[in-house]
Amino acid sequence: MQPYELFIGLRYTRAKRRNHFISFISLISMLGIGLGVMALIVVLSVMNGFQKEIRARILGVTPHLQISSDGGQLADWKSALDTVSKHPEVRAAAPFINGQGMVSVSERVEGVMVRGIQPDAEQRLTALGDKMKSGNLDNLRAGEFNIVLGVDLARALGAHVGETVLLITPQGQVTPAGMMPRLKQFHVVGIFEIGMSPYDNALALIHLEDAQKLYRMGESVSGISGSLNNLDLAPQVARELEKQLPMETYATDWTRQNANYFAVVAMEKKMMFIILSLIVLVAAFNIVSTLVMAVTDKQADIAILRTLGASPKSIMQIFMVQGMLIGLIGMGLGVLGGVLLALNIGTIVPFIEHLFGVQFLSKEFYYISELPSDLQKTDVFVVSGMSFLISLFATIYPSWRASKVQPAEALRYE
Repeated sequence: MQPYELFIGLRYTRAKRRNHFISFISLISMLGIGLGVMALIVVLSVMNGFQKEIRARILGVTPHLQISSDGGQLADWKSALDTVSKHPEVRAAAPFINGQGMVSVSERVEGVMVRGIQPDAEQRLTALGDKMKSGNLDNLRAGEFNIVLGVDLARALGAHVGETVLLITPQGQVTPAGMMPRLKQFHVVGIFEIGMSPYDNALALIHLEDAQKLYRMGESVSGISGSLNNLDLAPQVARELEKQLPMETYATDWTRQNANYFAVVAMEKKMMFIILSLIVLVAAFNIVSTLVMAVTDKQADIAILRTLGASPKSIMQIFMVQGMLIGLIGMGLGVLGGVLLALNIGTIVPFIEHLFGVQFLSKEFYYISELPSDLQKTDVFVVSGMSFLISLFATIYPSWRASKVQPAEALRYE
């Protein structure tokens, strides 16, 4: 591109037009592209934040790796624990027991997922020890039948630290009156808060040995939990451990345990990208309209440039510069606004909620109650590149029309 083509294209963009409607459409095009780019950056950042935050919370209470048996009970768990612990990528490992039950206080009854753990080992595996709202995870001592409840579960039961709750298990016992469920009193020694309703509403922790007695598992456990130095290597470590463990055992990792959720998030992110890209596409159609009207408005100028020796290619490049400048200004405004909004969304959203007295994300319905944001450079570059290419393609047809203007026809009625 010659300097004079760039100069004329920039001059046409800045010049006052006889038809002010063209300037108005140019402004709308810039704002449309800016709005689309800003919306894309903010939405992608928020979805990245959701994915990152929920993954952190899920992995804060669930292990990266689990070893289980086909029958639901792992008898030779000490040997499996030794095998898992020796893997170079495994940071910590411990046995666990999973069971179902109901917790009762007075006339209140709630269904729970009971997890039997070794408190000292569990604190090396997960962040449960740091999530205690009251009490301490170390208060779970073997033989004392103590229990730690999720905060929403404790609130629903009206239970507090120091009180006694009744735990009912589906494993029944035969009595003269028939099959009766097993009942055992537990002392509440702690309350935790994860910030995710599935855990805060329905998770209860007891000591591993108490769980073995309660569910009549003898010396068996449900499986082995493991945490890794690099959680992204979980699928690879799981495959390697399955080769070392007996045939009746299998290994699952956090990516498979939560595969449906992460697949849905990835699909939603793609769909939101496609949907919001339509805003940029609509703005690009405005660029086409702007340039078509500009070509009509500047036909005499085009004819004069042609008679002075400008080639059709040069005329085409002049109007492409004009259209691309509209796209670049809109893209720049969108990137600036999107980045600023994405970086400050944690302040802006609470202000709006406080101003209007609303809560966008209720903890009762959503995994998290705050709107997170994780701005990634890759998303900014992809959105910027996409908007630039759309703006570039939008200039081709009007610019080609300008290059086909015949000087004699254009000047006939001048």
